[in-house]
Amino acid sequence: MCEQNVDALIVCGNQYAGFEGAVFYTSGFEIVHRYVYVLIPLRDDPTLVFPQEGRWIGDKKKPFVQDKVWAEVPGRWLRERAHDAGWKRVAVYGLDYIMAVRDYRELQQGPFELVPFDFHFDMARAVKSGEELVEIRDSMDIIHQGFRALLEGFAPGKTEAEIMAPAVEVFFARGAGPRMMNIVLSGANGEAEAHFKVPGHRRVGARDLMLYSLEIAGAGGYWVEFSRALIEGEPSRRTLQMAEVYPEAMDAARKMMREGVLACDVHKVVADTFARHGFKLGHLSGHSIGTTMIEHPAIGARSEIELKQNMIFSLHPQVIDKDGIVCLYTQDTFRIGPNEAENLSSIPWKFYCKADAQGLTGKP
Repeated sequence: MCEQNVDALIVCGNQYAGFEGAVFYTSGFEIVHRYVYVLIPLRDDPTLVFPQEGRWIGDKKKPFVQDKVWAEVPGRWLRERAHDAGWKRVAVYGLDYIMAVRDYRELQQGPFELVPFDFHFDMARAVKSGEELVEIRDSMDIIHQGFRALLEGFAPGKTEAEIMAPAVEVFFARGAGPRMMNIVLSGANGEAEAHFKVPGHRRVGARDLMLYSLEIAGAGGYWVEFSRALIEGEPSRRTLQMAEVYPEAMDAARKMMREGVLACDVHKVVADTFARHGFKLGHLSGHSIGTTMIEHPAIGARSEIELKQNMIFSLHPQVIDKDGIVCLYTQDTFRIGPNEAENLSSIPWKFYCKADAQGLTGKP
């Protein structure tokens, strides 16, 4: 905040999965419903700012930020506080995606400059501490246990939602609560259609390819992501051609993800590996991850950010065929090391079926 010459920072969070974490990070408050702000003045104590209708939602004894207000319109309260304090530059984390429109309308009427602060805030917390790494590993342990439960119940004839349900039961029982984003890519004849969806009532066929994207945060609030391919029958020839490239691309990225390397160079090695085999990526290769599901820096073509040890990244290249119809997908969470990255999952990449569940320990 001193470097950017801002007088105060407003940290935004809301109930949308993955957007609640910055409030938890800066205050210890766990959002149950609606939204909350943490006001952090440069030279004063922080304040939790709740909408008035959220007075009875969430455990107000839990946060380590003691000062709390319940405002009829939080943006108006924040504007008046900034005006009374004579602040000239007010930074906002979550200005583009998280802040409620009614509050932005109030703030923009103030006699101060609103400064977007997502990048600066995320970079300040990108290197994880030892305590944070413990929570991250616990989240990965939860995902492993959930994946095994999913695999044990995997069978053609069930719906996509029924297959997902055992994993969700594990996640909730181990403290993930609403901090989940469990979506799926699926399709018939050994191929998955190239768009994500919520697991629903579609019944899974004998040769359906299922790519569940498991994304959760444990009780400590730290997100991890994991995905493996599921199929009881045989993948299509096109899917197998994609699959042959994955081990090479993921291992090349793992070796590149080390102290001092630029994030864009990691994306390049992944994209180039698939391009040599005639495939393209659906989007960027990955992103930093922590108490917010998607943090800066990204692993993308324009991300000229130097990696540092103990940064945590989700690497999730989605490979699309030349016609943009079918895809293959995987997801792993990595810790940046001095010489190469550590994959926080011990579960190899391959096509899994129900019989494989017996060989999984569920431990990272």
